[in-house]
Amino acid sequence: MSDLRAELTESLDEAEWEWLIPHVQRDAVILVAQGLSLLDVGEAIASDNTQSVQQWIDEQLIGKPSIDQVGEWNCDRQKRFNTLILQPFVLVQEIAA
Repeated sequence: MSDLRAELTESLDEAEWEWLIPHVQRDAVILVAQGLSLLDVGEAIASDNTQSVQQWIDEQLIGKPSIDQVGEWNCDRQKRFNTLILQPFVLVQEIAA
């Protein structure tokens, strides 16, 4: 395992929606689709792997949460997400209910 991946692995955590709101307000949250690994995405972003990142963006597998998603999550403030902090961003992935 690379040093970067090991470092990112230590940063994986869970968070409630309530805790993520300030990060959404500063436009720093990146939503990662269920089929992708937060670690893979974090590693690609941190290592400037623009080809992979652009492909995921094009396929709508990563991106900013929509207004509808934010509205839905605001109705369930205890909703939980897997998270990975990758300054200045917070990568989030919904945890299936």
